[in-house]
Amino acid sequence: MPKVRIIKTVVDSAKPRSADWFLWDSELIGFGLKISEGGRKSYVCQYRTAGGRSGVTRRLTIGPHGSPWTVETARSEAKRILGRAANGQDPAQEKQAVRKRLSVTELCDLYVQHGCGTKKASTLATDRGRIERHIKPLIGKLKVPDVTRAEIKRFLQDVAEGKTATDIKTGKRGRAIVRGGQGTATRTVGLLGGIFSYAVDCDLIKFSPVIGVKRYTDKRGTRYLNEQELFALGAALRRAEIEGENPSALAILKLLVFTGARKGEIEQLTWHEVDFSTGYLNLIDSKTGQKAIPLNTGAMQVLRNQCRIEGNKYVFPAYRGDGHYEGTPKVWQRLRLLTNLANVRLHDLRHSFASVAVSNGASLPIIGALLGHAHAATTQRYAHLSDDPLRATSEAVGNHITAIMEGTKE
Repeated sequence: MPKVRIIKTVVDSAKPRSADWFLWDSELIGFGLKISEGGRKSYVCQYRTAGGRSGVTRRLTIGPHGSPWTVETARSEAKRILGRAANGQDPAQEKQAVRKRLSVTELCDLYVQHGCGTKKASTLATDRGRIERHIKPLIGKLKVPDVTRAEIKRFLQDVAEGKTATDIKTGKRGRAIVRGGQGTATRTVGLLGGIFSYAVDCDLIKFSPVIGVKRYTDKRGTRYLNEQELFALGAALRRAEIEGENPSALAILKLLVFTGARKGEIEQLTWHEVDFSTGYLNLIDSKTGQKAIPLNTGAMQVLRNQCRIEGNKYVFPAYRGDGHYEGTPKVWQRLRLLTNLANVRLHDLRHSFASVAVSNGASLPIIGALLGHAHAATTQRYAHLSDDPLRATSEAVGNHITAIMEGTKE
């Protein structure tokens, strides 16, 4: 077996082969990297139990490469394991005993703590909600090795049928209404897939019971506003402004319509990210990383109307404290009732922006760049060009939306 000092560049360059193989460290004897046939990389530690030549060779999986297991943290863990083995202990056997006792609830807690290093805070918050409201109540008490594909199928059906539905109080005024349904069931089983894959990476189980479970078709993200609905929304926004509705929420809603951005990207927007000279929002971080959003005339006007508060970096500051405004969903809920759009989510404003772009003849790569999908790099490349197709498309979409919402479209 090859031996080399294991460092990050060595780990990154290790390629999968036709079968699983190991790369062993040349300095810390027993510390190694396992590269699976499928390309998964995990740190391992190999040692001999007490008894000299009669001792048994054990191999213990430390964890998958990535957060929290970097080369440095894995090497430190390997030293700890080898030290315990040198003192006559058997860490691998102890881990097997723990594995037999580990419940799904405990696995979920480990996953949230150690298996989500690359996830955004908003995604992690959603994961926690699904874990606490669906996974733990239904299968949390099961032992991890006892979870079968049949258990996952039953879980999928139970969530779809609303067996985890509840209405709970959160804080002094908040409520969490959990309905379940097929979409929630499908997405929660998807999360379970990640959780049990983490268990496989940690050598807690050999195979994920989620593999092969057929899920319901996820129909989320298909709703968008037609021209009549956009007109009704424009009228509702103007009426809400006259009637004294929260100005920050109304401005955020307008920006969501004009830019196709995500709610969090606008609510958390800082003045440092607004560039009036180039007409771009240069987001430092978003769901897809750094992102540039071109501003059409409608969006620019909304931003120019916002007042800066000294000492607060946010475009839409909270009314208490130094954070950002977070009340947009409540205002949107009231507007939906006024506009007969009860089935429209805030995120559907993003889809509506894309649908107007399509109707104006924009290409899919341009739309993907505008929305910050897989083509975020294209947005950055076009940002400083005078003849900017992204800006032209955004301007056309903004003008079209303005005309519809103000009732001036011919």
